[in-house]
Amino acid sequence: MNKIQHYVQGHWTTGTEEGTPIHDAITGEAFASVAIEGLDIPEILHYGRTKGGEKLRKMTFQERGNMLKKLALYLTKRKNAFYELSYRTGATKVDSWIDIEGGFGNLFANASLRKLFPNQSYHVEGEPIDLSRGGRFMAHHIMVPKKGVAVHINAFNFPVWGMLEKCAVNWMAGVPAVVLPAPSSSYLAEAVAREIINSGILPEGALQIINGTVRNILDTVESQDVVTFTGSAATGRILKAHPRIIQEAVPFTMEADSLNASILGEDAVPGTPEFDIFIKEVRKEMTVKAGQKCTAIRRIIVPENLVEDVQIALGKALDKVTIGDPRLKEVRMGSLVSKQQVEAVRNSVQDIAKEAQIVYGSLDKIETIGADATKGAFMSPIVLRADHPFENTAVHEREAFGPVSTIMPYKNLDEAITLAQMGKGSLVSSIVTNDDAIAKDYVVNAASHHGRILVLNRENAKESTGHGSPLPTLVHGGPGRAGGGEEMGGMRGVKHYLQRTAIQGTPTTLTEITGIYQQNAKYKEAEEHPFKYHWEDIQPGMSLKTHNRTITDSDIMSFANLTWDHFYAHTDITSLDGSIFEKRTAHGYFIISAAAGLFVHPNKGPVSANYGLDSIRFLRPLYHNDTIYVRLTCKEKIDRDVSTAEHPSGIVKWHVEVFDANFENRPESQKTDRDTPLVAVATILTMVQKNQETFVEMTDSKIDECLSKLSEDAKPQWGIMTPQHMIEHLEHTYKIAAGEIQDFEISTPEKILEKVKNSLWNYDKFPQNSQFPLLEKDTLEPLKHENLAIAIEAFKAQRKIYIEFFKAYPDVKLKNIVFGELNRYEWYLLERKHLNHHFEQFNLL
Repeated sequence: MNKIQHYVQGHWTTGTEEGTPIHDAITGEAFASVAIEGLDIPEILHYGRTKGGEKLRKMTFQERGNMLKKLALYLTKRKNAFYELSYRTGATKVDSWIDIEGGFGNLFANASLRKLFPNQSYHVEGEPIDLSRGGRFMAHHIMVPKKGVAVHINAFNFPVWGMLEKCAVNWMAGVPAVVLPAPSSSYLAEAVAREIINSGILPEGALQIINGTVRNILDTVESQDVVTFTGSAATGRILKAHPRIIQEAVPFTMEADSLNASILGEDAVPGTPEFDIFIKEVRKEMTVKAGQKCTAIRRIIVPENLVEDVQIALGKALDKVTIGDPRLKEVRMGSLVSKQQVEAVRNSVQDIAKEAQIVYGSLDKIETIGADATKGAFMSPIVLRADHPFENTAVHEREAFGPVSTIMPYKNLDEAITLAQMGKGSLVSSIVTNDDAIAKDYVVNAASHHGRILVLNRENAKESTGHGSPLPTLVHGGPGRAGGGEEMGGMRGVKHYLQRTAIQGTPTTLTEITGIYQQNAKYKEAEEHPFKYHWEDIQPGMSLKTHNRTITDSDIMSFANLTWDHFYAHTDITSLDGSIFEKRTAHGYFIISAAAGLFVHPNKGPVSANYGLDSIRFLRPLYHNDTIYVRLTCKEKIDRDVSTAEHPSGIVKWHVEVFDANFENRPESQKTDRDTPLVAVATILTMVQKNQETFVEMTDSKIDECLSKLSEDAKPQWGIMTPQHMIEHLEHTYKIAAGEIQDFEISTPEKILEKVKNSLWNYDKFPQNSQFPLLEKDTLEPLKHENLAIAIEAFKAQRKIYIEFFKAYPDVKLKNIVFGELNRYEWYLLERKHLNHHFEQFNLL
């Protein structure tokens, strides 16, 4: 029998004892065991804090996000092997899809959060806070990664999703993880962890996994650590009260199984789409994962006059659920994870049945397909009915963690809300209704007791992710019995692993600390116009003061006529009495447009596009004959991914301040304490290209310089080409680029051709040993020229033909066998990458 391994302190290992056997949920076969004896838990935690933590904390959010995306893609390519293991947990293919690909989806979703964080290793939260009248003392909040380790104690039902939905968040925050899967399904978590480690994508120490029950895991946690727990409420309360958790004030997030309720609206009578949707949703939540979901519907709350209808309709729906070997296509529900779990569910049903009656299913009889019901952990769906749910409260207190749910009646919506709340806190509730007034009443009054509420009706049913589906962008957790914790939730989840700290100081100091320009900070005068700098060279605080412009009466009238904005303050000076305006007033948007005219650099440069306007404020009116100048200052830089036909770029937020140039010349008698020369502020965004430092520009002189180093006996760094083969290959590609060779089919599949073509625009090198489709793999073509010198001359001559061709036909597009149809500029990009690739291959650069 194989022992399930642990990955700790940089290596795979097993426990020293024989271990506890793990059984196949379908066949009952004992096929593996888990043992944790001999593991040094304090050192494992220390290793994570130091080895993994130090590297993760230094990475920026963009680097961490791209790491998660790369890992998600890597695992997705290997998903099929995980499905085969997942069947052993009793999961069907649909169940496994939720667990496996849902887990990978968490990686993708959290990777996308990198766009919401600054391009640095820590986060700047919220808006700056002015602490003084003079504007020289202020505060801000930053959030830095905790210098601990995330300890994840997971449940058995989702070994992949449960691991990755937590780890994706702590990795995004810059915190390493020690994962403890539940033993009964740990073999699947181990398989995924093994692939993660093999990928080499995560820094060493970012993930450690202990596959077994470690009862002393909390004995040495520290204040910088974070502990998360998913499982039963009773176990969670014991862990939360651990003396070390209390002594070190360790953050503890608990997500416990809860008695989730779904309510059928009074309008959703039989014959309506909502009634059918309700029955379908309840059946799904009872049978997906054989009901082993912390978000499954445990209480079915329906109008008292519809109890019989719901009971009959649900019974008919459950009759269609086939149970058995989950590998079979005709099977719709697999087994529970173990026979021990079956016994636990049976005991819970028997307790609930003391105050309710079983109206569907049997604890003693089950029919299976392709499996022996006596050997596997199979169980029939069970529906109970509690006719007096206010008096008989076991149904609100005892959970059967399997395909079990209870129908109960309500007289009016207030009663439905009260019944839902009697579960004392749940992860999720839902209401199926087509009456938005009913939906609002339920949501507003029930929300205090539920972490998430789904309102389901005919409009969203087909697109809804369903009652039982937590999503990485939404908070997952709930009050009371559900544990009082929160997981996921987009940025909210990441912040659980960050320490929030209030920072006080001058605006100039806080600009340096936050990496975001703060109002009233000292400017860093730019040596050249800021629009001349590439994205990497622009820094927060870099600033330009423009020359002046006087706003004329005709400017205002022309803008009004151009935009059709004839607001009276701009066009009818006879109507100013009683208004805040004294004279003909410039349009606010004209002021911003005029400001742009002052600060925009006209020449082509790294600024490739206007990306938008974040905010704008007009502080006081400007009149005709007033004179303005502008201060343009870099406020913040935001990295961005580029996959389209554009060069790599980032976003720069510019702080635009429009000043009254005549303010100082105004008589003091015309000024008040609130007067300021600042008349308008805005935040504009520009798309700024990144500096291209990867490739050498291939001019005639540079090519001559490189080829002068090439000798007949030169050896390549990779591949089998000789120097002459390389030169003749380049000559051949120039013949394609000049249109002399076009009788070939494009080799790249149509569905990915655009993506491959767009890669020409990035600054990534061609992979070493990449295969040219017209060349036979691992085979050298016969040479065409007598020697290398003659080949070089032919190469140069063909390059001139290519250049002259596009001078004569600048708008033509020609086929390339890999990248499809290319225009003149795209051929230039390909030439630059291609020559750099082969010249580097022979050490010519």
